[in-house]
Amino acid sequence: MRFLFDGNTWQEIFGSIGKNRTRTIITVIGVLWGIFIYIVLSGAAQGLNNGFEKAFQNVAMNSLFTIGRNTSMPYKGFKTGRQIQLKLNDVTVLKNRIPEIQFIAPRNVKGIFGGSPAQVIRQGMSGDYAVYGDYPISTKIATKKIYDGGRFINDEDINGARKVCVIGERTQKELFENDESPIGGYIRIDNVFFQVVGVHKYTPGGGFESDSDIYIPFTTFKKLYNTGENVGWFAIAAYDDADIVKVEENVKSVLKNIHNVNPKDERAIASFNLGVIFNRIVGFAKGLTFMSLVVGIATILAGVIGIGNILLISVKERTKELGVRRALGATPREVRSLIILESVFLTMLAGVMGIILGAGALSMINKLTQGMDFPYSNPTVPIPYVLGALALMVVLGTLIGLIPAQRAVSIKPIDALREE
Repeated sequence: MRFLFDGNTWQEIFGSIGKNRTRTIITVIGVLWGIFIYIVLSGAAQGLNNGFEKAFQNVAMNSLFTIGRNTSMPYKGFKTGRQIQLKLNDVTVLKNRIPEIQFIAPRNVKGIFGGSPAQVIRQGMSGDYAVYGDYPISTKIATKKIYDGGRFINDEDINGARKVCVIGERTQKELFENDESPIGGYIRIDNVFFQVVGVHKYTPGGGFESDSDIYIPFTTFKKLYNTGENVGWFAIAAYDDADIVKVEENVKSVLKNIHNVNPKDERAIASFNLGVIFNRIVGFAKGLTFMSLVVGIATILAGVIGIGNILLISVKERTKELGVRRALGATPREVRSLIILESVFLTMLAGVMGIILGAGALSMINKLTQGMDFPYSNPTVPIPYVLGALALMVVLGTLIGLIPAQRAVSIKPIDALREE
């Protein structure tokens, strides 16, 4: 340890580096480039992962959506092209037959999927908006952020088929004055008065929903538009440990069985599996991280081998100097430590510079990607990864330094003194 803090030791190391400055710089760049690639690619993968987590933070990751379409195959006397209409009773059947389902929310809507929007009027101001019929459980699958003072649909609204609604940010701006609170106010939806009980904050990533949507109780929607037991689509969230692909297959199978659809008909029941998409994104990010690790380590190894080579050359050039040290009483351990310390120093220097440059590149990428529609956020490398990279630098520097160190120790003082 005292050898490590000896000024003469470091003077000799810097002197050796100074004699081979150009060669040393070129070799150090190899290690620097390897750690730089690792930091940038790992950070980029993390930024992609962060971006998608942020985009889908309000939606259950292990979720899917299913809707009835037209049949493409005849079955049990039914002709091709029959419209499959999902029903409210399907919820109970799905829950009973598929235990992996945690939440299931029946939903109806007016104003999308080709339907005409609802006309909403308030004190001479009007507009066309999409109106959703929802249950409170829908917020378990896709969270709704409600501004202070308001609330979302609750069970009492459902049981009493109350004429209450939750409006969007844009709806508030278009129908209410800037200094006017909409909570407790009334709007007319298709000539029926509704009391506003909340304003929802729009967050991207919720599919086809927007900042102007209006939510009313499912039971009220049923009465207002005479939809009976019909359901537009189901939003389903499985438990975190469930196989969402298997859940999707089971949901389709059960719905086909309920509505007399040919089991081989792939068009009658459509679905959108958010869980599969998210898992693919996570898998891609993990693959990018692994690739950065492989490429980074390979490049670092190449650079470290280069450092070993220049130290071997340095040892050969310093044969007389090392022989004199041995003749004056330097032990093999001291000579070996000197060469290994030089190797570790060069490797660590390259590693730290690579980390600093990589962090700078990630900071620049973060600034350039801010405000973009592409889901990308805060590309950083976890501290344990950085510390692991530095530890790898020490290990590799030590191992590669053993070769020239052993070569230096093997120099006999008498042979070294004979060299000119």
